Amino acid sequence: MSVARQDGAQAGSQGAAGRSGPIRVVVAKPGLDGHDRGAKVIARALRDAGMEVIYTGLHQTPEQIVDTAIQEDADAIGLSILSGAHNTLFAKVIELLQERDAADIKVFGGGIIPEADIPPLKAQGVAEIFTPGATTASIVEWVNANVRSLAV
Repeated sequence: MSVARQDGAQAGSQGAAGRSGPIRVVVAKPGLDGHDRGAKVIARALRDAGMEVIYTGLHQTPEQIVDTAIQEDADAIGLSILSGAHNTLFAKVIELLQERDAADIKVFGGGIIPEADIPPLKAQGVAEIFTPGATTASIVEWVNANVRSLAV
């Protein structure tokens, strides 16, 4: 698996809850979707806002994404999905996080996701969905305001 650190920092040893320091976000492109420009733009925006970003690259399985998030002590996972497989991929990531006692890692995402699919995704545990037209500033603001809210 190819994992590119956006900040050059080393992985820490604490979990998401109760940690100080920069928010750590894994940005991932699950499935067969080969278009990663948006994911890279978001990764850069989060990094420029002072977060530590781990970009996993294209064609990652939910298992690889969750493994990376746990190994990197991530606070959140941001998924970019344009393929139409959002219902399956988000559900699998949430399921794996729960199985691995890592449900404190918040999952958010974006891409081509129909408005009708957003409420069921949120009911499954996806914290937020950003659709086309969302600004990088609004995503950064949401991550800053919501990712460590359980860590109080």
